[in-house]
Amino acid sequence: MTNQEIFNMADKLKAAKDHKKELEAQVKEVGKEIEQLDLALSDAMAEADLDRFSRNGSTFYLTSRLFASPAEGRKEELMQTLKDRGYGSIVVETVNVNTLASFVKELMAENGDAVPDWLAGIVSTFEKVSVGIRKG
Repeated sequence: MTNQEIFNMADKLKAAKDHKKELEAQVKEVGKEIEQLDLALSDAMAEADLDRFSRNGSTFYLTSRLFASPAEGRKEELMQTLKDRGYGSIVVETVNVNTLASFVKELMAENGDAVPDWLAGIVSTFEKVSVGIRKG
């Protein structure tokens, strides 16, 4: 492969990444617009005592969804309370994938670039090679 072909691929990669960034910004803006319109329409429907209506082949209706999360700084207490009350089956322990990757990378550096025996077979690893781009 010639240098020119490599440069052409590099230019296309940069253009595609730039285009993706532009589209993500547009999606973010449209998301904000949707949020504002949703709030305004739901308020207007509630004020008009209207729980549903049809327009241009679509039915619009009010819906409600409850969101719940641990109170700030009380996640561990919530988990223990749920377990104590017999609801431990809904408690899920997790490990952040980025934290795990950093931890395994550290262990491998200390172990001659190999996963330690005690962790081998329990964790899967792979490396992905990609091309980074920065301005300048």
